[in-house]
Amino acid sequence: MFHHRRSRFANVPPTYHRPTMKKASRILGHTPQAFELARAIVKAAPTEASVLLIGESGTGKEVVARAVHQRSHRHTGPFIAVNCGAITESLAESEFFGHEKGSFTDASATTQGCFEQAHHGTLFLDEITEMPLPMQVQLLRILETGQYHRVGGTKQLKVNVRIIAATNRDPRQAVQEGRLRSDLLYRLAVFPIRMPTLRERKKDIMYFARRFVDELNRQENTQKTLAASSRKALEAHNWPGNIRELKNAITRAHILADDVIEIQPVTSQYLSNPPEIHDGHIKIPVGTSLLKAQQAIITATLDSCHGDKRQAALALGISPKTLYNRLAQYQNEADSKPHS
Repeated sequence: MFHHRRSRFANVPPTYHRPTMKKASRILGHTPQAFELARAIVKAAPTEASVLLIGESGTGKEVVARAVHQRSHRHTGPFIAVNCGAITESLAESEFFGHEKGSFTDASATTQGCFEQAHHGTLFLDEITEMPLPMQVQLLRILETGQYHRVGGTKQLKVNVRIIAATNRDPRQAVQEGRLRSDLLYRLAVFPIRMPTLRERKKDIMYFARRFVDELNRQENTQKTLAASSRKALEAHNWPGNIRELKNAITRAHILADDVIEIQPVTSQYLSNPPEIHDGHIKIPVGTSLLKAQQAIITATLDSCHGDKRQAALALGISPKTLYNRLAQYQNEADSKPHS
């Protein structure tokens, strides 16, 4: 993507192995959808093309990004992952490009940004459609030139990284809504990969469930098994949180089980008692804890903003990073509760 000397990869080291679909599919499942995903990884990995992963939250976009990196010529270089939605607009430039000592009040030392950290490796930009528009302009410039300077610095720096971006939105719709620059989309989507949802490939559910049980047994030094009767409950659920939700469900069941893991009918819910919303107003019963009231307000505001976290954070008077932290807290609390 960025300018680099062809000689850098002229002689592939003996430790480099050409990626194969068989190896790639081990982390993805056994269905036709998993095979197509593995095929895309194998085709994209040896190239320098930018990759755009498109799919719902929890479908394994970072897993695929790491798989592309590990099977590429850059596999010995760093893999740096950044959540674009969790970075405030005021700090974005420093986060991405770094800053020089004394460039602002808290800049007590020269600090590398994520581009510099990813030099000769891969930079994974998650939730790219949540990146502030001014930052998108600077990102496009560095994609075109491979050059930048730290905040407060004058020295022009060069970087050689491969970009893998991801979004849980329709990127073309994001362009129409003014969330994503069209010229940036063309730069990022040289090799687009659609991430299938778990409900599209239900035959992979038991594959993942057993794999997660095996991983947990190794981690905890246990020998627990998944009951055959669990298949019905697992495959009956719609898994809106996809593979991440499935992993959380298996982890919770593994903790609760003695020897045999029994999976009960699964439900997914952020709030046990969702708030009542009428004409833009939220109804919260007297006696509701402050934490629950806060959660209800945040959830309702996010819903009214159609899932736009940046807009919801603005409406709530908090930073996007604070909103992300709160949502992660609510998800962890929901995941820690046993299914009913």
